[in-house]
Amino acid sequence: MMDGVLIADKPQGWTSHDVCAFVRKRFKIKKVGHAGTLDPLATGLLVLLLGSATKQSAALSGNDKEYAGVIELGTRTDSHDRMGKVLDTAPWEHITLEEIREKSQQFTGEIFQTPPMVSALKHEGVRLYQLARRGVSVPREARPVTVFEFNILKKEGRMVHFSVRVSKGTYVRTLVNDLGEALGCLASLYDLRRIKSGLFNMDSAVTIDELRKLTPEELQARVLPIPAASTHARL
Repeated sequence: MMDGVLIADKPQGWTSHDVCAFVRKRFKIKKVGHAGTLDPLATGLLVLLLGSATKQSAALSGNDKEYAGVIELGTRTDSHDRMGKVLDTAPWEHITLEEIREKSQQFTGEIFQTPPMVSALKHEGVRLYQLARRGVSVPREARPVTVFEFNILKKEGRMVHFSVRVSKGTYVRTLVNDLGEALGCLASLYDLRRIKSGLFNMDSAVTIDELRKLTPEELQARVLPIPAASTHARL
């Protein structure tokens, strides 16, 4: 039996479920869950819950999250990131770094977000992304979220680097989409990496390649015991 928290570095293209399934099969652990989904595009910190630690999912999923990312100006997609279908384009060359920084401040504090159709939320028992694949769009209620910090770091052509700290339930890709709308040039999320969740950070993260080589005993040494993990994650 293996119980506790394992910090994984999720690779791009993998779903959070893929990582859980890999760890479950590789180490023959009956229960593996996570505390906070990462989209396939995103990389970085994924809090895996092993064994009885899966009972901590709701508590640990509620922690604030920190990300580093890249915005692509001039493009709007149905998923609000570069993995989605391009819906529209607009000129972006006239947009300055100062304008982006000024507009980004409109999206700090408590704001309301309308979740994208390409998401795992459900409508009448069906995932929104499943409806989106059928070409169906349904009304989504705007939800309050908190953006504690939204820092625009630099601009390189149409690419804008940023860091952000947000509350549970915040869609960073929608934050980027809404910023693009406010700027009038449109925008989509090009890259995203989660670097912190609560007080968990990347210092103790293990990659998929490392997991492929670890013995069960070596994995056990990387697992945080449940009481320590709960303390470690408290804000």
